[in-house]
Amino acid sequence: MVDNYPERYEQVVEMMRNFGSEAPGVMEGFSRLHAASVANGALSSKVKELLALAIGITVRCDGCIAFHVHDALEAGATPGEVAETIGVAIMMGGGPSVVYGCQAWQALKEFEQRKSAA
Repeated sequence: MVDNYPERYEQVVEMMRNFGSEAPGVMEGFSRLHAASVANGALSSKVKELLALAIGITVRCDGCIAFHVHDALEAGATPGEVAETIGVAIMMGGGPSVVYGCQAWQALKEFEQRKSAA
């Protein structure tokens, strides 16, 4: 389990930036794919970030949880929407998703604490 999800988010961003220096074409392509994938369309950016969070939980990706909780909140997701997303991920992923879903909930709480302290 990650000790601090806001810090993990910053680490993931920094790691992607560092790797982008070594493989700019790959990361520029990924960045364009990410931006296009979460852009408002038939589904809102918020819904798409919640989908990404659910997938991150089910594939057991700590960095994905940090990244997509952060981005879902930035896109306007509420704690209730994150909780329901975690519920769907648990339904799809079983027991391991319970553990990672609880970690996603912890991430939400840590981002909220950071925001209220700022």
